[in-house]
Amino acid sequence: MRSGNPALSESTFLDLASGSVVTSPDQAMTINGTVNKTGILLLLTVITAAFAWSQTIGVDGQIAPGAMIYAIGGAIGGLVLALVTVFKKEWSPVTAPMYALVEGFFLGAISAVFEARFPGIVFQAVLLTFGTLFALLVAYRSGLIKVTENFKLGVVAATGGIALLYLASFVLSFFNINVPVIHEASWLGIAFSLFVVVVAALNLVLDFDFIENGAAARAPKYMEWYGAFGLMVTLVWLYVEFLRLLSKLNQR
Repeated sequence: MRSGNPALSESTFLDLASGSVVTSPDQAMTINGTVNKTGILLLLTVITAAFAWSQTIGVDGQIAPGAMIYAIGGAIGGLVLALVTVFKKEWSPVTAPMYALVEGFFLGAISAVFEARFPGIVFQAVLLTFGTLFALLVAYRSGLIKVTENFKLGVVAATGGIALLYLASFVLSFFNINVPVIHEASWLGIAFSLFVVVVAALNLVLDFDFIENGAAARAPKYMEWYGAFGLMVTLVWLYVEFLRLLSKLNQR
């Protein structure tokens, strides 16, 4: 059970407390239950994202002063709640919805900023995100994509490399040093963003496989919320990367 998603690590279903495998069907994790809870998290995210959007962009299409508070606050709050959820999986029925609400503020604010600069980009990014989700789900369920050990290792390695590069870029930014390939709209920068989008999308396949394995292992019911949370983490990443890719293409 390996996933490049840090929320769904290899040991997620293996490090639960004693008695974590249940025998009663109504107390066990199911795929349908996880899907339903993913829908709830998406709805909560949309609600707060819509509010943040309305507070970020004015009727004249300009960004409101101090609007980035929603983005910064949502990003920090989302990170804190994500860490709490990862380390306290049994709290996920509470922390996962809280994460979705807080992350919505972040997504709504940055979406408004991108939309103000590139009209129509948010609609395109949303379509691409959910189109990718459903296309990969169909490919996974139909067996077109085989989740082999080598496939898992490749995606995990690529995800880790991207995370390290982003971390290095963040640290270097304090010294006024930018990594061109990440931020510039050159063809190399576009190719990098496309690569990141592909890796993020492939993480969805690993998440599907991971959730299926969790249901087969009869993990406790609260792990439905945790599985939905892990899938949300990947979807948020994929959406943001689509925004970055589309913005670079628009700049060309």
